[in-house]
Amino acid sequence: MSRPVRARDLGIELPGNTGPHNGITDVPGVEVGYTTLIDGDGPLRVGSGPVRTGVTALLPRGKDGVGTACAAGWYSLNGNGEMTGTTWLTETGSLDTPVLITNTHAVGPCHRGVIDWIVEHKPAMATEWLLPVVAETWDGYLNDINGPHVRPEHAVRAIDTAAGGPIAEGSVGGGTGMNCYAFKGGSGTASRVVQYGQYSYTVGAFVQANFGARRELTVTGTPVGNALAADNPLEEADSTPPPGSGSVIVVLGTDAPLLPNQCTALARRVPLGLARTGTTGSHFSGDIFLAFSTANAGALNSSSPRGEPRAGDYDVLRFIPWGRMDPYYRAVVEVVEEAVLNALVAGETMVGRDDHRSPGLPHDDLVRLLRRQQTG
Repeated sequence: MSRPVRARDLGIELPGNTGPHNGITDVPGVEVGYTTLIDGDGPLRVGSGPVRTGVTALLPRGKDGVGTACAAGWYSLNGNGEMTGTTWLTETGSLDTPVLITNTHAVGPCHRGVIDWIVEHKPAMATEWLLPVVAETWDGYLNDINGPHVRPEHAVRAIDTAAGGPIAEGSVGGGTGMNCYAFKGGSGTASRVVQYGQYSYTVGAFVQANFGARRELTVTGTPVGNALAADNPLEEADSTPPPGSGSVIVVLGTDAPLLPNQCTALARRVPLGLARTGTTGSHFSGDIFLAFSTANAGALNSSSPRGEPRAGDYDVLRFIPWGRMDPYYRAVVEVVEEAVLNALVAGETMVGRDDHRSPGLPHDDLVRLLRRQQTG
C-alpha cells in the first residue's frame, strides 16, 4: 500500500466543501511553483547532507497576470519573522508581484530573483518601482542555512515553473527543510467553496508549516502530541531553539470580491485555524499571514500618472457586504487547519546537516489514537 499523502487519505474527517484539488490553486488563475534544493549522500530519507531548502512561488493571477493588482491585506500574530513589501500592502491594499516563501537567510536572493524575473518578462512594470513580497521560516535544524545555497536564479525557476492544478506538499520548495510539531513539516494547502446566492467562490490556503511543540499537537480536536512523544530528536537536541520555534507563513487567496480591509480581516482569522492544530504561538515563531482577492482586476493598480485626470479616471470596487463575511471567515479557519495537517501527513523522515533527523508523522499511530477517541 502506498503511503497516504493527505489528511483525508487517513480517514481524518474535516468540515466544509473543498474545491476539485483541495488547494489554493482551486482559486481561478492562481499558480504555484517550487524550486527544491537537496544535496547530500544517498536517498532523501536516509542520506545526510548540508542542503535541505528551496523556494516557493505563488502567483495570484498566474504569470500572465503579474502587474495586475489584487486587493490584499496582511497580519502578524508574532513578528519574529519577515515578510517584505508589507508597508506597501498597508499603504495601498494592493499586491501585483509574485509572493515567494523561502528560508530565513534567503530572503535577499529571492527578492532579487523576483526583480530579475519581472525585468525579463514584464519590462514596462520594471521601469517604475518593485517591492516584492518575500516571506521566510527557519530551516536551520536540517539545512545549512548560513550557506549561499539559494540564489536569485532559484527564485526565477520557481516562478517559471508555477502552474495551476494539484500541487505537491510536504518537503518541497521553501518547505523542504521545515519541521512542524517536531515532525517533518513543510508545504501544505487546502480549499473551500463558499456559496453566495447564485455564485460560488473559493477560499484557498497555502501554508509553510514550521512551528509548534510536539506536546501541543491536536488533530480534529484530539490532543495527540503527548501520545506521540517518542522519536523526537529535534526537541531533544541541545543546540536547537526552544520547542515551538521556527515560524509559519500562510497565504490566503480567494476569487470573492473583497476590499483590502476585508482581506486583512481574513488574515486575522488565520490564527484560529492554527490554534485548532494545537499551537499557542511561540515567541520564537514568526507567524505572518497574507490574503488576496483576485476579483476587481487592476482596480488597485498604482502607476505614475500621465497628464490631467479625465472624467472617467476612477477605480471602482465591487465587494461582499461586511455583514456577509462570516462564511469566508469560517472557510479560512477550515482551510488553514487542513493545510497544516496536509503538510504533516505529507512529511517523510528527512536527515539533513550534521546528521540531524526529522521524523515523519507516524500515520498508523495517529489513526489509532483518533479511532480510540471516536469509540470512547
